[in-house]
Amino acid sequence: MALLALGGVALYLIATIRLRRRGDAWPWPRNVSFATGGISLLVAALGGVPGGEFTAHMGQHLIVGMASPLLLILARPLTLALRVMNGRLRRNLLRASRSRGVGWLVFPPTATVVDIGALWVLYRTGLFAETDDNPWLHAAVHPHVLVAGSLFTFAVCQLDPVRLRNGLVLRAGSLIAAGAAHAVLAKTLYNEAPPGTAFAATDLARGAELMYYGGDLVEISLAVVLAVQWYAASGRELTRAERALSLRSNLRE
Repeated sequence: MALLALGGVALYLIATIRLRRRGDAWPWPRNVSFATGGISLLVAALGGVPGGEFTAHMGQHLIVGMASPLLLILARPLTLALRVMNGRLRRNLLRASRSRGVGWLVFPPTATVVDIGALWVLYRTGLFAETDDNPWLHAAVHPHVLVAGSLFTFAVCQLDPVRLRNGLVLRAGSLIAAGAAHAVLAKTLYNEAPPGTAFAATDLARGAELMYYGGDLVEISLAVVLAVQWYAASGRELTRAERALSLRSNLRE
């Protein structure tokens, strides 16, 4: 995970340097967003999250599955890759991003089930306890959480090119459903530890609270992204309506 984070940030920054060398602009806040997301992944991978055992694990979950994906997706890495690549590589990447299979994966309800459903399976079955005994399973959990969280964030924000751009209502509804399911899961963990585990009551409560309120913060940030998109779309519609009205007035004159 640490190597993935460092490598991803390095590739992103190299790509932006290539763009600027050929005279293309790339907003620097996106560089900051991607670098911050990568650094937060690095911190989580190296175990730099304070707290008890379950609280520290939940802090990693929030970083890897929610906060980092939001920061990475806001930096529009797919758009950057498409602008940097040339020829066949660019065509293949664009074709893959607009394929039917990817279209189903980034369909907001599908991405919601993949992301939140996996968390319910992890924490409300014996799978979480199995990760203590199986190092390979333990190693696979965090990459899966990262991919599932990135998929959900990509599907809700839809800042990069996609096969079919879904409406704000569907994406907002998926976000609300995911937030509700995430909150309910956090409340169940407050009262009962994952099956097969034995955490101190205080540690379990702090971890569940971190999941509940930390998840709210990220979900509010996603809602702000949707609100900005709605505001921009409404402004464009108003501009078009004003231009059409002005054109009709000129024709009548």
